[in-house]
Amino acid sequence: MTLDEKVHEMSGNMGVLGLPVMLVRYNYRTFDAGGSRRLGIPPLRFTDGPHGVALGNSTCFPVAAARGATFDTDLEERVGEAMGIEARVQGANLFGGVCINVLRHPGWGRAQETYGEDPHHLGAMGVAAVTGLQRHVMACIKHFACNSIEESRFKVDVRVDERTLREVYLPHFKRCVDAGAAAVMSAYNRVNGPYCGHSRNLLREILKDEWGFKGFVVSDFVFGLYYGKAGVEAGLDVEMPLTRCYGRKLRRLVQSGEASEDLIDDAVGRILRQKDRFAGIGQTAGKADLKPACPEHGALAREAAGKAIVLLKNESDTLPLSRERIKKIAVLGPLADKPNIGDKGSSQVRPPYVVTPLEGIRKAATGAIEVVYDDGGNPARAADLAREADVAIIVVGLTAKEEGEYFPFPPMGGDRTNLDLPAAHEDLIRRVAEASDRCVVILEGGSAITMGAWKDRVPAILMAWYPGMEGGHAIAEILFGNINPSGKLPMTFPKTTEQLVDFDKRAAQVTYGYHHGYRHFDVEKLEPEFPFGFGLSYTRYGYDNLRLDEDRVGPQDRIRAGVEVTNTGTVAGEEVVQLYVGCRGSEVERPVKELKGFTRVALEPGETKTVGLEIDVTDLAFYDVGAKTWRVETTDYTVLVGGSSCTRDLLDASFAVSQD
Repeated sequence: MTLDEKVHEMSGNMGVLGLPVMLVRYNYRTFDAGGSRRLGIPPLRFTDGPHGVALGNSTCFPVAAARGATFDTDLEERVGEAMGIEARVQGANLFGGVCINVLRHPGWGRAQETYGEDPHHLGAMGVAAVTGLQRHVMACIKHFACNSIEESRFKVDVRVDERTLREVYLPHFKRCVDAGAAAVMSAYNRVNGPYCGHSRNLLREILKDEWGFKGFVVSDFVFGLYYGKAGVEAGLDVEMPLTRCYGRKLRRLVQSGEASEDLIDDAVGRILRQKDRFAGIGQTAGKADLKPACPEHGALAREAAGKAIVLLKNESDTLPLSRERIKKIAVLGPLADKPNIGDKGSSQVRPPYVVTPLEGIRKAATGAIEVVYDDGGNPARAADLAREADVAIIVVGLTAKEEGEYFPFPPMGGDRTNLDLPAAHEDLIRRVAEASDRCVVILEGGSAITMGAWKDRVPAILMAWYPGMEGGHAIAEILFGNINPSGKLPMTFPKTTEQLVDFDKRAAQVTYGYHHGYRHFDVEKLEPEFPFGFGLSYTRYGYDNLRLDEDRVGPQDRIRAGVEVTNTGTVAGEEVVQLYVGCRGSEVERPVKELKGFTRVALEPGETKTVGLEIDVTDLAFYDVGAKTWRVETTDYTVLVGGSSCTRDLLDASFAVSQD
């Protein structure tokens, strides 16, 4: 290859005139980079996004936060494969929708794009998505690293110590790299000084040298790279979506001796190896009927939405609704008849249809059940309808206006410093609850919502997230009991924002501490509104007889836990069994407990199953900064197993790690 051909391979192909098109209709077509007709090399053809392919009219799945609530890696792998098929048949070969940033604070505007707050959970879900996607396209994991503030993302310098970086903000990226992810996208923000796209420590020393990453690194769009020399030396391989710093500028740097051509060769070799690796896959052999928004993928979106919905409250068995006893339902609220599927920025999906909650309820409420609707704009009128109905279903929450990718003109998205519902939504809940003692609140949104002003006034609450294009059907199936809720919160819901770690959406510099989410609540001994991993069901589950296969293991061994889980109720259901580990007597600061395993188990009424979970002892290591290595402490550990991160919900057993 000539030098021109090599630097072209590292450069986005979009012209300057493509920028306004990108702002008006992001991903109208693929974003291409490189390629050579002379040599028969295809370009990279990039598309987003985290809850469906941003090209064309693709299937809109529930957002990643919702899919995180399923704690179902098999389901996520199937969703990933469906996205890979839809990307491939629309001309893409690189999919940038695997966002695995830690949700440090639930006010982050793009919380909906990631799976939650816990690194182990993020890694498991991310690996599942990568595995499914890469049957058809290259998967790009993002944003590397410490990207969890939206409005100051282009400037904020995240200061983080080495242990916190290694143990909290990087391990899930490594799991996806070890699973064979083809590409990594660098973040806009700085980490300990340099921009991520210029960070030799992150991109070359940790990612490529230490972890042995064989793929390529692509910049976040437009402002992910500022200086070509800094980028290529750091290990940034592709500038996207247009050329500002690479291209001819990079060629001149090489020709003048300011940049080494060996670095260019390394970058281009990485790109070409991944193109070659994926050239012969994803032809959808035997799956020719699987097209964007095909019935099979619509059914998958519906399944994901049904498993994602979290039952937060259900006093007096308000849910499920009885078809025999209910004659009239009042569906109220501004989001009941709104196709509310999430962010309208780079992750926007444009499905051919969206089933709203009202549509889903009307279709499900067949026979003699009357459904009346009011948008709640006049709370007094809505209260009158609720008073006359057997049950009032209030659909409220957030939209792309309140959270999501930030756009100043017109104002849209951004971070939330106040986690309450909009005031008008809270007022509607209060007015309707005064008129009816049988209210169900359905919340839509991408992250935690505080509800202290109204939670005690209503008997039932469902967190539906942004549920995708089939969400209305899934909501109705939950309401009428066709689906037994099994979703679990992938982030902590606080009582107030004051319980959380500090969050400044306009910060120029911020320090990321070792604890956040449930770890922060544990160490500070705080009581959340709803803990990480929490979710009710229409049945109940009992845990008994937690046992470990060994009470003493070596640093390279595995520990196996078994627990008996019983469905003590009257309907079939699925429970998410969660395993946490705490280190007792550590020589360094550690979390009280950390999630280290989870699995789903299906149980018929009265059925008991023994659920097994395994832990590699090496996963209990901490990063020894002085020795620059991971070290398993020879001390005592506690295994905790149950249905949420709340200590009251967990059984415990102990084991020791020794050198014997």
